[in-house]
Amino acid sequence: MSEDSLNMLEHYQMLRGVSRTFALSIEQLPAGLRDSITVAYLLFRVSDALEDHPDLAPHMKSSLLRTWVAVLEGKEDVTHLTSALSNLDPSDPEVLVAQKAGDVLDALHTLPPVVQDSILLRLTKSSLGMARWQDHGPFVENEEALDDYMHQVAGRVGYLLTDIFAWYSPIVRERKSMLMPLSRECGLALQTVNIIRGMRKDYERGWVFVPQSYYEKAGLTRDSMFERDNFEKSLQVVEMLAQKAERHLWGGMEYVIHLPRRLHSVRLACMWPVYFAVGTLAVSRNNASVLSSEAKIGRDQVMQIIASTRLLGWSNHWLRFYYWLLNRPGQTPDRPQLELLPTAH
Repeated sequence: MSEDSLNMLEHYQMLRGVSRTFALSIEQLPAGLRDSITVAYLLFRVSDALEDHPDLAPHMKSSLLRTWVAVLEGKEDVTHLTSALSNLDPSDPEVLVAQKAGDVLDALHTLPPVVQDSILLRLTKSSLGMARWQDHGPFVENEEALDDYMHQVAGRVGYLLTDIFAWYSPIVRERKSMLMPLSRECGLALQTVNIIRGMRKDYERGWVFVPQSYYEKAGLTRDSMFERDNFEKSLQVVEMLAQKAERHLWGGMEYVIHLPRRLHSVRLACMWPVYFAVGTLAVSRNNASVLSSEAKIGRDQVMQIIASTRLLGWSNHWLRFYYWLLNRPGQTPDRPQLELLPTAH
């Protein structure tokens, strides 16, 4: 086995450490796509580690994120970043990826130049956006501000995946201008569900991503929203977020549906996170657990989604039906109206 192959095996192991869910999606892709998206995902997790680590002060996070951008732009050596992280615990899989940023960058440089350029462009913009939000502080004024934050951390990932799919497939290349705004919706959908699922954990680390305009509409403050006596009112806020997630999720569904059916493995890699999010949203609605701890789907449902979509995911009609089945069991609501914002590269 070649040295490059051994290095990719190590990167797959790191991928499984930081996200078993996304590893399921990525590892069943064709080889060229699998390697490119694994490297891209790990590089984005370096940025996530810098943004999320509880032992780093906000000013340090923004500084490290900008150092990371300088590394990506070739203005700094990667050791300037990794040496600053040497005191962090590498048993945290995300920290380990950040400490091995140099190895992941080496893998990046083995990819086709057009893929390298796309990864560096999207990752640089995302990391700068994260740094700006660390400087901004741990609150979100309104839905517009929330969309901006989510675009930095997730919408740009949607753009990157579409870049890579377009490099791989001439059909996707032809559809790229139509797919780009839908890819942003897909990213925002997954991030909105993550915000719902992580409300309590984020609050405990000092961040509230719920827009101030949402909780004030329910007569709450950022602190009173998490007081048990207010959970009935707070669930109104959860429902506001759920409705927003649902609007974005339909865009995510349209993204999957407009990928070529002959690229079944690519469609599966995109539909699994979307359907996991749909199932998570369903169990989060009217569920006080999202305010006191966390709500999530079980492994059995994850495996059922994987098996069902492997078998029937080639059918766009079935995909729409399955979306509603997971989202509102026993109901068939009207298709929501999706308003796409202009694509911002």
